[in-house]
Amino acid sequence: MTTYATTPDGTRIAYQLRGQGPPLVLLAGRANNHHWWDTVRADFHPARSTLTLDYRGTGDSDKPDTPYSTELFARDVIAVLDELGIDRADVYGTSMGGRVAQHLAARHPHRVGALVLGCTSAGGPYSVERGDDVRRALTHPRPGAARQALLELMYTPGWLASHPVPHHTLGDPGMPAHARRHHRTAGDRHDAWDILADISAPTLVVHGSDDLLNPTANAPLLAGRIPGARLHLIPHARHAYFEECRAHASPLVLDFLTTAHEP
Repeated sequence: MTTYATTPDGTRIAYQLRGQGPPLVLLAGRANNHHWWDTVRADFHPARSTLTLDYRGTGDSDKPDTPYSTELFARDVIAVLDELGIDRADVYGTSMGGRVAQHLAARHPHRVGALVLGCTSAGGPYSVERGDDVRRALTHPRPGAARQALLELMYTPGWLASHPVPHHTLGDPGMPAHARRHHRTAGDRHDAWDILADISAPTLVVHGSDDLLNPTANAPLLAGRIPGARLHLIPHARHAYFEECRAHASPLVLDFLTTAHEP
């Protein structure tokens, strides 16, 4: 049975709670549902329960044809936490999920314990944009070319050769066109630079050293803007470092979350 929280504007947000222990909210990338985390969420279950959700416009959540924003997505997360009676949780957001997490931590500081921002950026004029060659590859008109380009931006060739399918990070195939468009606009309009200094949660910024989809140069910008933030680059990793390099990334995140709460 699908479980839902209802937001103040009446949108139903589907969520998935797994495991036992203190909650860790996992936030997926743009135009993706909770399956983004399928291959790695169990890595956290020895110490944490994991809470995922389907963004509005994806998965089993409602798909209103109204404007979306990363700040609105953050308020949707708050609605899910309220539904579950969770006053405070640690948050791990990757890609656009990291942008949503920035709003959560800056605008709802009492709800966020510790924060991990993966393969993400502050957006706006202070972010480093992907190169024109990447943009062209992602909009190539030849059938299958854009999808292949995205795969190669997410994963290294060696990993793709040994993991041909499935890939849960390429977007929710069931999204209607209007929802996909609203997600794209939400990501493009994200600009959290001015509020990053308001983040008080202990913060870890993680990024693959070879990420061209969300250029690695964004990581030190984020870490330098958030008070006390730590920075960790994973060598040779691309955008989906959390999956391909899970043996490195998941213990890193768990260790940070544990030590962040030590006196």
